[in-house]
Amino acid sequence: MTNFRPLHDRVVVRRLNSEEKTVGGIIIPDTAKEKPQEGEVIAVGPGARNEQGQIVPLDVKKGDKVLFGKWSGTEVKLNGEELLIMKESDIMGIVG
Repeated sequence: MTNFRPLHDRVVVRRLNSEEKTVGGIIIPDTAKEKPQEGEVIAVGPGARNEQGQIVPLDVKKGDKVLFGKWSGTEVKLNGEELLIMKESDIMGIVG
């Protein structure tokens, strides 16, 4: 990834590829597949400021596998790679 650093409580996530076959072995074409809602955190901002002006660090860190909402984040392209930038509050939890 380039020298991109998210600000505040923003997180950069790379979507993880979903399985392309059903349990019965039917191959799902790209046009019919839903985009995965699981990803890997590849960069995090320093955190949001609380009411006292102190920075509160994020609960997620680089390398975490996370679940996020279906419509979460903003899709961006950095160095030819499609990534999502979202607020930490859009992340539902850490997997594993």
